[in-house]
Amino acid sequence: MTAATARRIVIENCAIATVDAEGTEHAEGHLVVAGNRIESVGPGPAPRDLPGVARRVDAAGHLATPGLVNTHHHFYQWLTRGLAQNCNLFDWLVTLYPIWARIDEPMVHAAARGSLAMMARGGVTTAMDHHYVFPRGAGDLLGAEIRAARELGVRFTATRGSMDRGASDGGLPPDFAVETTEEALAASERAVAEHHDPSPGSMLHVAVAPCSPFSVSTELMREAAALARRLGVRLHTHGSETVEEEKYCHELFGMGPTDYFESTGWLGEDVWMAHCVHMSDADIAAFARTGTGVAHCPSSNARVAAGIARVPDMLTAGVPVGLGVDGTASNEAGELHTELRNALLISRLGPHREKALTARQALRLGTAGGARVLGRQAEIGSLEPGKLADLVLWRLDGLGHSTIADPVAALVFGPPAPVTLSLINGLPVVENGRLRTADEDTIAAEARTQSRRLARLAADA
Repeated sequence: MTAATARRIVIENCAIATVDAEGTEHAEGHLVVAGNRIESVGPGPAPRDLPGVARRVDAAGHLATPGLVNTHHHFYQWLTRGLAQNCNLFDWLVTLYPIWARIDEPMVHAAARGSLAMMARGGVTTAMDHHYVFPRGAGDLLGAEIRAARELGVRFTATRGSMDRGASDGGLPPDFAVETTEEALAASERAVAEHHDPSPGSMLHVAVAPCSPFSVSTELMREAAALARRLGVRLHTHGSETVEEEKYCHELFGMGPTDYFESTGWLGEDVWMAHCVHMSDADIAAFARTGTGVAHCPSSNARVAAGIARVPDMLTAGVPVGLGVDGTASNEAGELHTELRNALLISRLGPHREKALTARQALRLGTAGGARVLGRQAEIGSLEPGKLADLVLWRLDGLGHSTIADPVAALVFGPPAPVTLSLINGLPVVENGRLRTADEDTIAAEARTQSRRLARLAADA
């Protein structure tokens, strides 16, 4: 489809935060979408003589932003929300791994639909998932997630995770929930071959993602890095999440997490890590020097008492940082737009206090920052001509926001703003706060059924 023949959507009369490199904003402006691309963005009304306009949206009282980009999640945990409520990370994992080790394909599909629906309804246009639990005989779990994202119309980065260090080898997961090193590497290579789409405008990327230093052998870490680079895909894992992990790495490897990651080939522009809470100045400098990205998950970090990540220092050093929901067993809300607010507020509890983050920095973390972390900054993360038409209209003239004059502050500081329209790849996925691509009540019922089935299986084990 050429620009001359493209179906156009015109959005006008709204405030616009483009989140481009200059931070361009319009108090009252317009966007024109042609097919699956943004054709123009600017102040004032759109041209009146545009051909092929299929829809005009009067967006008065709204703020238009790029769609939110989630950089870390575990969809399967949608079925185990509300458990282990007062645990630190290690106790939380010990409590939940025996339950998670009994998931199967129908459960993961239902959980993925629930997770994706909740995020999409709250302005996420690009989702990511880190799936690393593969019980034997459980079915095609990664395929179940990919199918769910396709059904809901959400742009997706699926990471094929892995664990090869079970309880008998000193790891946390039960032995029957881990793979051998060879199995994990072969399955990761198959996942990339079968599902990764590197073409322009792709709706599906696949990355390689061993779980964490305390559930993965050094051999798997090294070989996974080599595999991903041979295949030309990105790398993801958990890093520096807790003080216990720091101690574990020193005891097992004789070095801290960042030095361990560097020794196994796990620093670079093609790598991003979740959490990165306990980072020294030298760690931050290493991430900045190598372009290694961070998925900041403020609510989850608080939920499991992991600590406050040094996001202001990372940004000052030039580390790529995006936002992550994390699994909903440690963030029961499951929404990324609440992480804009939580990232700002929690950072202000740290040493930088009120100077830690601004509202606009928080919005950038959730959009352009996330796009950079996922390696997609050329296509998504800002509202600019030629970029993919992934955008959100937030209603700000209602009860929760109408007295906050600054629309970006209203979005970030205020209560969760209703989504009037979300476009992904130029297509409406959410309208007036409801999914267009699936029935929310059906998704909720399916997830409830599978959650109860999982609980029964775990109780009977």
